[in-house]
Amino acid sequence: MNAKPDEYYINETLNGNVNAYAFLVEKYKHMVFTLSLRIVKNREEAEEISQDVFVKTYTNLKSFKGDSKFSTWIYKIAYYASLDVLKKQKRTIYPENIDIFNESDVESVSYGLNFLELQDRKKIINTALLKLSEEERTIVTLFYYEEVSVKEISKIVNLSADNVKIKLYRVRKKLVSILKNVIEPNTINLL
Repeated sequence: MNAKPDEYYINETLNGNVNAYAFLVEKYKHMVFTLSLRIVKNREEAEEISQDVFVKTYTNLKSFKGDSKFSTWIYKIAYYASLDVLKKQKRTIYPENIDIFNESDVESVSYGLNFLELQDRKKIINTALLKLSEEERTIVTLFYYEEVSVKEISKIVNLSADNVKIKLYRVRKKLVSILKNVIEPNTINLL
């Protein structure tokens, strides 16, 4: 059953086979939840958003034209649903200063990460990701965690592919700056 393309399950769903839609939900539920969680930073809200996204995609499935991948379409719905929740809450993001960045910082951060245990690394990286804006977290999550192409990301967040590449570059610099501030004090304490 897994070998069939999404279009097969979409057509089956449109023809009344609810089990076919269950396959699509199962296939994309983790990705939708992860993206939503990265944006709203709250597990319960991300779960609600995920459920809403799948209800919305089901009710609007006939409007899916197939111009892009189904995953791109569902990601886009999840992205905007997550942003809507944030707008309602009016959360503020405190930007990190990336003006003081140089290439040796990357080596310093890499060296510091080697001292940390895997769990500590994950925790520190997730904390650093929370300091990014919603758009930055979305782009990083899609590109690095979900391995979505720059072209697909550009469709999801309504930016040009070149703009996505620029944002990825800037976000990497920003993350290095954030991680440097967290890791260097810990590295000094370990030595």
